[in-house]
Amino acid sequence: METIKGYILLIRPLNQLIAFIAIFIGGFVTGTIRPLSHLILASLSGTLISAGGCSINDYYDVEIDRINKPTRPLPAGLVSQKQAYILSMILFSIGIILSFFIHFIGFLIALISSILVYLYSFRLKGTVLWGNLTVAFLTGLAFVYGGLAVGRTGKAFIVGIFAFFYHWAREIIKDIEDVKGDQSTGIETLPIRYGVKTALFWATGIITFLIGLTTVPYFINLFSVKYLVAVVVGVDFFLVYVLASMWQRPEPENLGKLARMMKVDMFIGLLAVYIGR
Repeated sequence: METIKGYILLIRPLNQLIAFIAIFIGGFVTGTIRPLSHLILASLSGTLISAGGCSINDYYDVEIDRINKPTRPLPAGLVSQKQAYILSMILFSIGIILSFFIHFIGFLIALISSILVYLYSFRLKGTVLWGNLTVAFLTGLAFVYGGLAVGRTGKAFIVGIFAFFYHWAREIIKDIEDVKGDQSTGIETLPIRYGVKTALFWATGIITFLIGLTTVPYFINLFSVKYLVAVVVGVDFFLVYVLASMWQRPEPENLGKLARMMKVDMFIGLLAVYIGR
């Protein structure tokens, strides 16, 4: 039972729920969910690849997690590194195979995404900005993946851009949170090379730009006033709170809380797109 619990924690179920919904919304906002079978396959495929990414990330981060997150499955001894690696390869493989039944472009996206997810954990995570950009790019690509599944990408691409900037900022905040553990293993992220204050300025600039960007679809008549109200109240006000809180209390505990809150608030952003499409 402990091993099963470890596997469940390893793949981060909340992350996978967000991934599934994001890809599905990527198709839905285009104005159709047909062929539904393609959209479901894309959502399942992307979710499995995302889950594989979580598993391989913990595999490579086990030493860092012993310091930063000792309750994670590997440092806690619930799952072995070998088990985590095998699980990730199985999840990647099934996700890529499912994508083959969508269309060839979908297969290429799934394959490239799997490679990028692996490279992120293996090498890119410990670099200045490249790791952050990779995660942000893959998150935004999830919406485009959903749009491609139904043969449309216009509005899905716009939502993908929002997700890109949102997660770019979130990843920088997480890097600031993890400075202690990352320094102990020789990883060089933005806050480690240039300092916490510089990283906070980067996150502030990205979030500020994103807040302005979220209003654009309403003013160019892509989304309705319901979207504007939902995104301003549910997302933009929250992001202002994140900005204020991370500057007032830049310690790891608070930054970790903000990062988790941002993950949950993604649902509000998706809801805004859903009701205002």
